[in-house]
Parts: sequence; C-alpha cells; structure tokens
Amino acid sequence: MTKRHVRLPDEMEDSLEAFIAEVDDRLAGEEDICGVVEEVLVDLHGDRDAYDRWTDGERVSPAEEVRLRSYDPCNATLESEYYAEKDEERFRRSKHLQWLWRQFDATPMADNVEFALRFRAMLADHLFAECGDDCRFFKGITFTYGHNISVGDNVVVHDDVHLDDRGELTVGDRVSISDDAHVYTHDHDVVDQTEVTNYRTVIEDDARITYDSMIRAGVRVGENAIVGAKSVVQRDVPAHHIAVGQPAKSVKVKPGWEDVAAPLDAEGGDKEDRRIEYELPEDLEVFDEFQRDLNPPN
Repeated sequence: MTKRHVRLPDEMEDSLEAFIAEVDDRLAGEEDICGVVEEVLVDLHGDRDAYDRWTDGERVSPAEEVRLRSYDPCNATLESEYYAEKDEERFRRSKHLQWLWRQFDATPMADNVEFALRFRAMLADHLFAECGDDCRFFKGITFTYGHNISVGDNVVVHDDVHLDDRGELTVGDRVSISDDAHVYTHDHDVVDQTEVTNYRTVIEDDARITYDSMIRAGVRVGENAIVGAKSVVQRDVPAHHIAVGQPAKSVKVKPGWEDVAAPLDAEGGDKEDRRIEYELPEDLEVFDEFQRDLNPPN
C-alpha cells in the first residue's frame, strides 16, 4: 500500500460536509438549476458583496457586470452547445452542471484534494448517466456533455483528462485514467470533417489508461488491460493485454493471466457494432464553419 489516510481538521470537515450536502440537496430539489449554479459560484468566488450591489441596482463597471452575469450558466456557451445532433432537453440540464464543475475548478478550493474530490463526486452523481461509489475525479477534467457517461465503482480520473461523450462512454469498475489522457466517442469524416459519426466507447473493469494516451471512438479496452503512456488506441485491446505504441498494439499479456487471455495475435472486435445512429432536425439551419471545396480534382 503506497498511500495513507489523510483527514481534514474537524471544523473544516464539518463545514465541508454541510456545504456539499446543501448543494447536493438543492440540485436534487425543485429549484431552477441555473439559479442554484449561479448562487453557488457567486459564493465560491467570493463575489457576494458585488453581486448583491449589482442585483440591488447599484452601478458596476461593464467588466464587473460581465463577470457577475457569467456565474449564471444561461449566460455562457460551451463548445458542445453548437453540436447539431445533441439531445436538447438533456443538454439544458447537463450544461448547467458542467458549468458548475468547470468554474469550481477555477477556484482555489479545487486544489484542496479532500474537499474537491468529494465535491466533484457529488456533481458527477447529478451530471453523469450513472456514477458509482467511491469515485475520484481530479482537476481539469472536461466532457462534451456529461450526460452520456456511465462510470462504475472506485474509478479514478486524474488531472486534465478529456472524456468525450458526443457518443456514449462506459467506464467499468476500478478503472484508472491517468493525466492528459483523451477518450473519444466520435470521429470526423476524412473528406468532410463536418460529418460526424458517434460510437459507444467502452473501458472495462480494472483497465488502466496511462499518461497522455488516446482512445479512439468505438474502441473497447478489455478487462484488466493496460494502455501504455502516449499510446494511440485505434482497435480493441483484449482483456489482460498490455498495448503500447502509435498505433497501439498488444505486446504482452499481464503476468499470471496467460491462461485466460486471448493470444497476442487475436483479432480485435468491430467498432461498427458500437456505432450510434442519429437523426438531425428537418428544420436545422446547417452551418459549415470551414466552407471548404470538398470535390477532388477532375
């Protein structure tokens, strides 16, 4: 065992528990989520005095007003808001929760590990499709929506990880995802990059995704498998295998699992089985930000 238990002072523990419980109850209740997020962020950023002056009609500078209005997620936009195929009803709620997560990470409290892990785990219960027990989410994690992510028990996601859930992302029990890893659930067409295909990406129980690696959309990382640092995984990794490289390939089976693992030259699964179809609204006003000529010569 390489870690020890750490405990906050009793007075901090009491206030921490009270604060997290209050936010949890409000998010689970009947209050408008926009209003809850706004008030929590005002207080976390220490802006209550300025906020009260502004809401009382007192003059504030244009910069102050922009800052104060930005605590309300309804006054902010996220990149995923522009994605045409998103579930509008689910996104309305998940956007607000994602804004709270991101802006919490911009506060000094985000570096208080004991506090921050518990606060983010509480938010994950509201944001994700499913979130198991005893999960640990570190600083700087980003999502596409959040509501298409399912996470099992005792999962750890380290700093600056991107969990794309434009498709669907399923993470099993006891999975570890190391710093700077990127896990994707969508691909762009090689000719027309505005054409998006969504997939279900799966990381099975006990798998480890190590530093700065990338999991491509539709891949299944098998149970108890390891993806080596800086690897790019473009095809399924069989259970108990260690895959490394760009593109990643299996180089060995974890010692002790040889009898139950597929051979090193085993064929991976077909990610097309995990393709997610979607329909765009008929009245969608198409916006092509690139305006490229997609026709090849001649």
